[in-house]
Amino acid sequence: MAAVTTFVVDEADLEPLREDGDTASVRVTFDASNGCERLEQRVIRFAPGRSRERTNEGRQEVLYVIAGQGELEIDGERHRLGPGTGVFITTGEVFAVENSGPSELLAVSVLVPDGGVGASGARKVTVRFEDQPELPASSERTFRYLVNEDAGCVDVTQFLGIVQPSKAPMHSHSYDEVGYVVEGEGIAHVGGRSTPLRAGSCFHLPPDEIHCIENSGTTAMRILGVFHPSGSPAARAYDDNN
Repeated sequence: MAAVTTFVVDEADLEPLREDGDTASVRVTFDASNGCERLEQRVIRFAPGRSRERTNEGRQEVLYVIAGQGELEIDGERHRLGPGTGVFITTGEVFAVENSGPSELLAVSVLVPDGGVGASGARKVTVRFEDQPELPASSERTFRYLVNEDAGCVDVTQFLGIVQPSKAPMHSHSYDEVGYVVEGEGIAHVGGRSTPLRAGSCFHLPPDEIHCIENSGTTAMRILGVFHPSGSPAARAYDDNN
């Protein structure tokens, strides 16, 4: 039986899962069970302390830190984590997250099948939002790349979009995308429905699915996006300017 496609999920509506001996509680928001075949999006909350070691066989992982402070230890090397940090973990690497506390460390993770190409160029494990240039997507929207080919990741693109109060034309993309609302409020017009969005809302935009993410608030929305295959967040396969 084919999975029922879900377009919008609020992480607060999902039960967290935690393995014995781990500091991480995990909510799986999108995967093959709700129509997202290639990407698996998870919201992870790390309690203070050190998580268990983990590894992804046959999959790459990109993380984005929403809140909290800590370190990522990957194959014996330590990398600082804080709000606005993007992380690229390749298949087979052994890693753990150390949360220095006192608050939880909140991160959004996306797993994607390893394309078999491997990292290209100069590999970057972490990329900070504040270090990246702001690029235009439209008159009301800008974005900053986090993990992409510049970090050695050729299969997937991770970016942070900044959307001013506006409603873009209905459009589609050729890539498969999952998103997470970091701050702000709006409406997802997708799948024949208009669904409210708030901080913590997650959405899935399948390839060629006509949609619009509207900022219905009075301040900018910040939206974390991850899509496969890699490319530009400004690229559109269909654009209704009428």
